[in-house]
Amino acid sequence: MGFIKQQQQARQVIGEKRERYLGHTDNLMMVVIDFKDGPAAEPDPPHSHPHEQMCYVASGELVVHIGDEQQQLGPGDLFTVPPNVPHTVRLLTERVRLVDCFTPLREDFLK
Repeated sequence: MGFIKQQQQARQVIGEKRERYLGHTDNLMMVVIDFKDGPAAEPDPPHSHPHEQMCYVASGELVVHIGDEQQQLGPGDLFTVPPNVPHTVRLLTERVRLVDCFTPLREDFLK
């Protein structure tokens, strides 16, 4: 993959009012996730995975929970998640866009 134009990418529905699209090289993956179902009273159920993750908050506001820590973040903020650490989000605005990077590739996202 060289160039990826968002309007030409197939979007994968990952939940009601939630979708993503992605690009990747052999060793790195970037995923754009659009949430359109906020705000939320409670965080999503936590999850973990063996991948390193770095996330950029492109728009909206949310509370990010990583292990026992939490922080309110907004546009321009970043967060990192080490492998196998439970993490989740709680949306504070109707719409949130996150840009995630993963290494190694999330093979489960490619299926």
